Amino acid sequence: MRRIALIILILACCAMMLPLGGEAHAQETIIHVVQRGENLYRISLRYGVPVSVIAARNGIVNTSRIYVGQRLIISGGGGVIIPPTQPPATGTGVYVVQRGDTLARIAQRFGTTVAVLAQLNGIVNVNLIFVGQQLRVPGPGGVVVPTQQPGGGTPVAGFEIGGQIQGGLTANSDAVMKSAKMTWVKRQFPSGDGNAVAFIQEAKGAGFKVMLSIVGDKNRVLDAGYQDEYAAFVGNLARSGADAIQVWNEMNIDREWPQGQINPASYVQLLQKAHAAIKGANPNTLVITGAPAPTGAEGAFGLARVWNDDRYYNGMAAAGAARFADCIGVHYNEGVVSPTATSGDPRGDNYPTRYFLTMLQRALAAFPGKQACFSELGYLSPEGYGPLPANFSWAAGTSAQRQAQFLGEAIRAARNSGRVRLVIVFNVDFTTYGDDPQAGYAMIRPGNICLACATIAANAP
Repeated sequence: MRRIALIILILACCAMMLPLGGEAHAQETIIHVVQRGENLYRISLRYGVPVSVIAARNGIVNTSRIYVGQRLIISGGGGVIIPPTQPPATGTGVYVVQRGDTLARIAQRFGTTVAVLAQLNGIVNVNLIFVGQQLRVPGPGGVVVPTQQPGGGTPVAGFEIGGQIQGGLTANSDAVMKSAKMTWVKRQFPSGDGNAVAFIQEAKGAGFKVMLSIVGDKNRVLDAGYQDEYAAFVGNLARSGADAIQVWNEMNIDREWPQGQINPASYVQLLQKAHAAIKGANPNTLVITGAPAPTGAEGAFGLARVWNDDRYYNGMAAAGAARFADCIGVHYNEGVVSPTATSGDPRGDNYPTRYFLTMLQRALAAFPGKQACFSELGYLSPEGYGPLPANFSWAAGTSAQRQAQFLGEAIRAARNSGRVRLVIVFNVDFTTYGDDPQAGYAMIRPGNICLACATIAANAP
């Protein structure tokens, strides 16, 4: 009952946010008011509802003819409700929230209203803003409020974003990613899985670039013959059109690599073979190293079971990994503070993997001149699901709105760092919530709402 009540509350909040783009009259129905420049195809992508369904529901004969101000009934039909955002105001600037600020005070300072600020920034709970949060504000007279760009670098040409999905593309996941201006989609497959080639064609047919993370049998990975099999498989995926392939996953822990045999030099042997096969099949396919698990647990478990990620990155570099990769794989998934912060984590130990910017520095310290690819970047929120398992209790205070805000800020920080080529958000649509609460990382929240769509889109290329 508590979960149902929370879903109803979230939907009610979203309904309050919709007067400029549409009105949600019930959980399964949305009314969309046509805006200048829109067509039925664009509206169908936004809500994940086919053009033919919208046309039938509204008695439209000529699907090329709709008019500004027309009210369209959009089916619920399981479609994700993506809270619309108001177009940026002329002279829109950026304000960094300071200690003691409220949305009302900020609105008064910039001669606007709380409702306008909420619309500009996709804020559902107007009583919830955070120190360090960057808010779009109407700048009087076109004045832009200056802020220091995180990272201080020059944005990488070609910087792109995408999302990881659990299975095949659905109308929901397609609509959510396109609403967030994502151009890449990622899935993980075991080596030898024949479904991977079909997924490449499916994703490309929907207009996405494709990143595949390929894992394999950890008990055979040190065998030269198995490494040849793995290399042949990823080479075929490149030949079939994969735009990027990540070679293995979290190989610094014994869940993914043989216990007692964890060694970056042995991983680079596999990487070298995979790189040769991929580039031989398709020189344009990006080769991304496996991303070590962000961890400092080697002191507790010993090097037989885990290597700290910084030690492992250094070992990869020493073994020549940079020669066999276009991009260094990075994971970031344990944040509870703003991506612009480098201190202040409530867990108290200030370990570098807690913070987005120090995690990025940690990963690239041994790879001067190389770019990072975040193959998993996510924030965990239990909102709408219930208590987290003990190992994930550190995220208990992260609301869905804070998750959405942090994802947008992380995209901006990555883009402005000057060292990131690609960010894959983990995740779009996972549904498992148990010992490994993957659904808590998902952009699609309970009630089929995507709060993060607006914050990510606002910071997309």
